[in-house]
Amino acid sequence: MTVSDEQNTLVCVGVITTVHGVRGNVKVKSFTRKASDFATFGTLSDRSGKRHFNVKIIGESKGVFLVQIDGVTDRTAAESLRGTELYVSRSKLPETAKDEFYYTDLIGMTAKAPDGKVLGTVKAVYNFGAGDMLEIDKVQDFVSFTQDNIPEVDLNNRVMTVCLPNSVEAKPEKPES
Repeated sequence: MTVSDEQNTLVCVGVITTVHGVRGNVKVKSFTRKASDFATFGTLSDRSGKRHFNVKIIGESKGVFLVQIDGVTDRTAAESLRGTELYVSRSKLPETAKDEFYYTDLIGMTAKAPDGKVLGTVKAVYNFGAGDMLEIDKVQDFVSFTQDNIPEVDLNNRVMTVCLPNSVEAKPEKPES
């Protein structure tokens, strides 16, 4: 596998949100199902795959983890990592069950209505605490990722069927000028 192939298979498992104290500790928000799992995959990297991080959880508070990163021993070094997303190679992650997906699998998929009309492309997946929500570029609001709204996801062809709830509409087409 080439470096670019490896970068294409990286999955974001967390983000460094802020610094804690003067000894270089940071707070990490986890994106894994079992929140502490981000620290069990071995060495993590940044989005580019160029910087690597060995992390150790030393505490937890209010949904974030207090983390030590090897080689980061002072507040200044830790500050430079604020906002850094932490990635792991897809090959280190467990296989998903049927009808279970990694967010990264969904981003970039074509969203089609049941009649085949293209609704847009999935731009992002969010979870604000009440379940997963899809952001589709040509749809006005977020679409809840439920079986009723998303009855079919075809990973091989990178397309999903989206039944828009009555309260959600496609964005009107802008007239060409």
